[in-house]
Amino acid sequence: MITDTAPKPVHIVGGGLAGSEAAWQLVCADIPVILHEMRPVKKTDAHHTDKLAELVCSNSFRSDDPERSAIGVLHEEMRRAGSLILTAADIHRVPAGGALAVDREGFSQHVQDTLEQHPLVTISREEVKGLPPADWGQTIIATGPLTSPALANAIQSVTGEESLAFFDAIAPIVNKDSIDMEKAWFQSRYDKGDGADYINCPMTGQQYDAFLDALIEGEKTEFKEWEANTPYFEGCLPIEIMASRGRRTLCFGPMKPVGLTNPHNPTQKPFAIVQLRQDNKLSTLFNIVGFQTKLKHGEQTRIFRMIPGLEEATFARLGGLHRNTFLNSPRVLDQFLRLKAAPHISFAGQITGCEGYVESASIGLMAGRYAVAESTNTQLSAPPLTTAMGSLIGHITDGAFEQSFQPMNVNFGLLPPFEERIHKKQRKAAYAKRARDDFKEWLNSAA
Repeated sequence: MITDTAPKPVHIVGGGLAGSEAAWQLVCADIPVILHEMRPVKKTDAHHTDKLAELVCSNSFRSDDPERSAIGVLHEEMRRAGSLILTAADIHRVPAGGALAVDREGFSQHVQDTLEQHPLVTISREEVKGLPPADWGQTIIATGPLTSPALANAIQSVTGEESLAFFDAIAPIVNKDSIDMEKAWFQSRYDKGDGADYINCPMTGQQYDAFLDALIEGEKTEFKEWEANTPYFEGCLPIEIMASRGRRTLCFGPMKPVGLTNPHNPTQKPFAIVQLRQDNKLSTLFNIVGFQTKLKHGEQTRIFRMIPGLEEATFARLGGLHRNTFLNSPRVLDQFLRLKAAPHISFAGQITGCEGYVESASIGLMAGRYAVAESTNTQLSAPPLTTAMGSLIGHITDGAFEQSFQPMNVNFGLLPPFEERIHKKQRKAAYAKRARDDFKEWLNSAA
């Protein structure tokens, strides 16, 4: 119950990963939250449920290695900061080699239950069609890449900038019991993780060439006129776009045959391999890794059944394509993620121009902590640029060029280099150790 002496609630628009994480950080500091989520009142082109923190693309949070991977370092930083998203991911993880993948249904249900049951959280199912009014006080907009047109237009009107946009593609999900395991087999590349976390479907050179031709020639989703010049994000290209870039591009990408041995034919090295990753805890659903697509549904069924082992495949979900919108954050946001033209409004998540589930949630975490500081009249600096989280904040608020700003995943290239020379083989481990040490020191000082 909110009394006259209680802190004024912070409004959060958008119940995705970033909005949910921001809400959690606030209520953990005893700041009430009103969380506005437009689903199911208004649906999007990509969501299938009305649950908070629904994963609409892959079920993978990528590498969980905190010693050599930038995203793994970010995982560790968020765990240390009490992240709801990483807690839910750890509880609902499924086998994925060295990656952190989750049962998407269990994950989103966990996040929703946690927030719904918290006494300081009020969830309002409604579409926010315009900029939040000043009398709302502090507001965090975390509507993600699928911001409703009405709100996007309102944001555009106050920033004075045209919205930047790109397409994001979704990979299909296959029912496991429809996969022919007489042709496919379980194995992780180089036997990482448990060594058998992926289903592998091998191709000969002739099969690969026929499949490639079908991908390139298959009927694609047609863009609307206003979508025609919208660029793709390079980290999530449709499989047929990759295929069109060269006959062997896929062999060096999602279909690379290295680190795997076909037990059905150990002496013959496959020309290419398609991998499928577990998508739910029951191990009944597997998504085709790297096969985001804009092929029409009928074409997907026809072409993907050309893959050895998937000739009789049934699909729990076919791939799709949706439009993503993001801000030119270096131009319109300040160092605390606040809108320069309306400082009572801050932004979090993919709409700020970070890319990836964990990156989005981490910006939500920081937006929530900044809101806590403002509510309690305290000061909070961003984590150092030497940390994964700090490098992301720095990139989207100051580190990127306004003229060429594009969405970015976390990577060691965002961190400042060492003054001393470090051997290339040791560099990732050195970046990771420095990030962990500096983030721990920042957390202690922030506390």
